[in-house]
Amino acid sequence: MFVQVNLGDIVRLRKKHPCGSYEWEVVRLGTDIGLVCQGCQRKILLPRGTFNKRLKTIVKYASGE
Repeated sequence: MFVQVNLGDIVRLRKKHPCGSYEWEVVRLGTDIGLVCQGCQRKILLPRGTFNKRLKTIVKYASGE
């Protein structure tokens, strides 16, 4: 399953971050997906396959669509 995400999208993952937030902003696309937590602003990189497994929904699309 391939999910089309764009820079600036806000996504919800299946497990919450230790700070309590479920929502992340996409800041990098490629082999790895760069995400920034919307609760504490921590940055992480996930391999695309792991990201696709953990993705629950896209909460907000980037402006421009």
